[in-house]
Formats: sequence, C-alpha cells, structure tokens
Amino acid sequence: MADGEEQLDYALDLMRRLPPSQTEENLAGLIDLVPNLVEDLLSAVDQPLKIAYDSESKKDYLLCDYNRDGDSYRSPWSNKYDPPLKDGNTPSRELRETEVQANVAFDIYRDMYYEGGVSSVYLWDLDAGFAGVILIKRSQDLAKGTGEPMKGTWDSIHVFEVEEKREGTADYKLTSTVMLTIETENEKTGSVNLSGSMTRQEAKEGQPTNKEKTHIVNIGTFVEDMENRMRTALNTIYFGKTKDIVNDLRKKQGVKFAAAAMIAQKEMAAGASSKKTK
Repeated sequence: MADGEEQLDYALDLMRRLPPSQTEENLAGLIDLVPNLVEDLLSAVDQPLKIAYDSESKKDYLLCDYNRDGDSYRSPWSNKYDPPLKDGNTPSRELRETEVQANVAFDIYRDMYYEGGVSSVYLWDLDAGFAGVILIKRSQDLAKGTGEPMKGTWDSIHVFEVEEKREGTADYKLTSTVMLTIETENEKTGSVNLSGSMTRQEAKEGQPTNKEKTHIVNIGTFVEDMENRMRTALNTIYFGKTKDIVNDLRKKQGVKFAAAAMIAQKEMAAGASSKKTK
C-alpha cells in the first residue's frame, strides 16, 4: 500500500489528466477515496472560485483555501468568519491595514480590466515579511438573441510572498494560475466545451520599497504584467492553435467531399454516355 506522499502524488497526477471543467466533482471523488489527504488535496488543487456574501459590509467575496479555517471562511471586508469562528486565523493589526488597502486597489483593478466580477485579497504574516493571495472571478452568460449563446468563466489566483530586505528593498515571488471555461451550443456545432488552466511562476529580487513604490504598488504591477502575458499566451497559443486545427480539419474534410463529388460526377457522365451509345 502506498504511503501518504505517494498517494498524494498519484492523486495530483490523476487530477492533471482529468477534464478541468469537472475539477470539483473529481476532487470530491478523490477525497472520498482518500479522506486522510483532504487538507493536502484542498491546498494543492486549484478549484473554480465560489462567491459568498458578506451581510455586514454588503459585498461579495471569494472563497478559497487561503481564507478557510475549518468549515468557515473569512471575509476580506469585515474580517469576520462565516459561520462565526471565535479563534479563526486573522492577519496582524498592521497587516490587516495593508489587506484593506489591497482589497480597495484590486477592486479598482478588477473593474478596469474585467468590467465586472468579484475580487478578494487575503494576507497572512510570515517571519521575514508576509504572503497573500489575490483572487478574481469573472463570469459571462450570453443568452440567445444576443448573438451566439455562450457561457464563460475566468478565475485568476495569484499567490505571492514578500520578503523584506535591508535598505528599503524586498524580494517578491508570484505563482499565478488562470482557469478558463467556455461553453457554447448551436445547431451547427452542437455542444462545445473548451476549458483549461495555466500556471506561471516568477520572482523579482531587490525591488525598491518607499512611499511611492509601496508593496501594494509593486505587487499590483507584478500581477498586471503576469496577467497580460498569460492573456497573450492564451490568445495566441491555445486559442490560436485550436483555431488552426479546426481550420485544417475543415480543409481536409472539404477536399475529401470535393473529391467524392468529382468521382460521382464522372460516374454519372460515363453512365449517361453509355446510354446514348446504346
């Protein structure tokens, strides 16, 4: 029997080979099979973000493993857990102030880039600095009558670590994951589901920090650059490659039908000429 580490490796390897659009169902099935790995699986497998409502601040926020404590989730707006939790993990007072500012900043960023959706930022203390996660979710549902019916969801998860150095500098590490799902259906193509995820990592060392270039500014610039590159990669590599494959299939299918039609025409012509000869 495999030990815990081997089981986790096998489980993660299996998740990488299963359809990304069914991540939640597949993860739930794995947890039922190996309940002893529930914490490891929840922290290691990126899932589509879920939205909750903070009744105190009257704002939506996103749920993930980074704001979860047991079965409760902390709101970045009120700093309270739902369901209520007395001893839930919260950032220090100073870091909480930074968290509030970061949520305001990335709420503006989300509105400018995505024109809708929900964003949340969660921070936690480290020995030599702090770490955090920036979450953005944008969904679109185009019904019939507005063009091609389509459902789409974009989930961004940016996990970062800040290590403060001497002389007003800091090192930043960023791991960004984007999950994209598109569903469309019409009479010609039927039901089409295109989904996948992309993860990129990058580090920046010795970045200056001062009143103008705060941690929020540095992290925001880092995330903005990363998302722009990932959008470009999705558009040129993934969507571009898919389009090329579909077009190539159409060409080959068209040539096949054209050849069959020419053969049929020749046979018909040959049959007609033989009748005239008789």
